[in-house]
Amino acid sequence: MPHSVDDLNPSAHPIEPFRIKAIEPIHALSRSEREKRLSDSGFNLFNIRAEDVYIDLLTDSGTGAMSDRQWAGLLRGDESYAGSRNFVHLEKTVRELTGYPYVIPTHQGRAAEHLLFSALLDPGDYVVSNSHFDTTRANVMGRGAFPIDLPDPHCADVDDSYPFKGDIDLEALARVLDQHRDRVKCCLLTITNNTVGGHPLSLANAQAARRIVADYGVPLYFDAARFAENAWFLSQREESQKGKAITAIVRTMFEIGDGCMVSAKKDGLASIGGFLAFRDAELVRRLKELMVIVEGFPTYGGLAGRDIEAMTLGLEEVTDPAYLSYRVGQVNWLGEQLAAAGARIVRPVGGHAVFIDAGALYPHIEPDSFPGQALAVAFYREGGVRTVEIGSLMFGGADPETGAPSHPAHELVRLAIPRRVYTVSHLNHVVETFAAIFRRRHEARGFEVEYQVPQLRHFTARLREAAPRSVVQPI
Repeated sequence: MPHSVDDLNPSAHPIEPFRIKAIEPIHALSRSEREKRLSDSGFNLFNIRAEDVYIDLLTDSGTGAMSDRQWAGLLRGDESYAGSRNFVHLEKTVRELTGYPYVIPTHQGRAAEHLLFSALLDPGDYVVSNSHFDTTRANVMGRGAFPIDLPDPHCADVDDSYPFKGDIDLEALARVLDQHRDRVKCCLLTITNNTVGGHPLSLANAQAARRIVADYGVPLYFDAARFAENAWFLSQREESQKGKAITAIVRTMFEIGDGCMVSAKKDGLASIGGFLAFRDAELVRRLKELMVIVEGFPTYGGLAGRDIEAMTLGLEEVTDPAYLSYRVGQVNWLGEQLAAAGARIVRPVGGHAVFIDAGALYPHIEPDSFPGQALAVAFYREGGVRTVEIGSLMFGGADPETGAPSHPAHELVRLAIPRRVYTVSHLNHVVETFAAIFRRRHEARGFEVEYQVPQLRHFTARLREAAPRSVVQPI
């Protein structure tokens, strides 16, 4: 059995390193039923019921399949209000994984974000990052602070196969720190970097970023939802890490930082859960004061003991090389199949998702008309496949500092693969659905917003399809 992506034939789907013991029935609606669901939802895939989705690639967050050990762990849940044995297990596991002495469970990643930024930020402050994802950005802005994205310049070209597109732009980091030295409260490195394509952050880049921020007295934290996938990429691509155990690479990365926040719904392999971990005892004291008000006692953090146990076991399982080889290999396989069907994809393929360039597919749809949403809607209309737009609907709007209209660099659609859930037959259906979309790409129409809220509008917005143009030329 292959143990790394390099051992795989790119045209072959990797073999699952597990057997399936339980199944969940799914069914496909007719095209007319799907059309009605789209209309009723305001053409927003978040508003469609899960039972009306055939293949659900909306997110990899909390949508994976748990192992037999995790299911058994649910029965070992200790629901004591304070100091349950499941927290003790979590604390030990996270300390071994990260090296950070202080561990606080939370009910999911955005709760960890809210707590951290509530403790750190005042209006007018700055957070610098390789890229903030949607809820991270919203939690920074919710404090009246400014999220500053400094992605690696290679991200500007989706076809560029640079292996560490998750890196932070070090020159830009130094400039921002020099310009706003008194207001930058932390540097947040997201691993893997979801916004730009699920790309890894290199160890060398993280170390260099640490040296830069240390000169300004700025702490460095990791948004580490996909820490194990990041470590797998380093074991394959970074010369200094080749041949090392995944757990050793993880520990080396975390040692660079002052702490982390983690959504365990990704590389925790859990349905719910997250945690914060730090070196700073005073910061942890303030966080615990906050969390008692909004999350619960600091040893359960809004979670049942059984969920803490499942999360902890997932954190132990996720560093298995056989699992990670399969996981990254499956996503890579889907990306290559979609590319063969005509998709321009973000390269290299990331660890948790394939990102399709909808702007390239639909050059006749302007960013203000949301070409990414047009593609996401087409996936559901054609094949009952739910995806998510990562473009002007999610990240467009007014610049938080200047108020000027802004658009992200690329209009993307993300196909996020739930962990240990779908087989090659399911993903072949996704490829066939895209092939049908590609054949009719010149017919696609953009969208107009009917309803939106100021923050995270993509979750609840309602849209209407733009009127067809009088003349549409094939592309």
